Amino acid sequence: MSSIKKQIFIVDDDESVCRALNMLLITYGFNVMTFHTAEDFFNVVTKDTLGCLILDLHLPGLDGWGTQRRLNELGSKLPIVMISADKNEGLKERILKTGAAGFLQKPFHDNELMALINQGFESV
Repeated sequence: MSSIKKQIFIVDDDESVCRALNMLLITYGFNVMTFHTAEDFFNVVTKDTLGCLILDLHLPGLDGWGTQRRLNELGSKLPIVMISADKNEGLKERILKTGAAGFLQKPFHDNELMALINQGFESV
């Protein structure tokens, strides 16, 4: 079994969400980096970066849709788990059609998140 920890990136403008997800994912053995804007994320991550991205749909500046589009245009293989408190009908289907590995509506259970993260890592 590999001792290399898998990398998780979190982009969410809510500090409490970043903090909670960071603590949760570290307990599962992941390396975690958090960002409050997509712009900060793109200052660190390149198209060849490996890991999994947990991405809030509604962000200031470049939102989740734009972030996913930019990653696709760059040719990134980073699996994306989109998260949102938005309760719009059909949102999950729309997000999955754009290529995200999964979608979770806030609040969500850690086992749901872990299932999507694992699925994302298996897809690359």
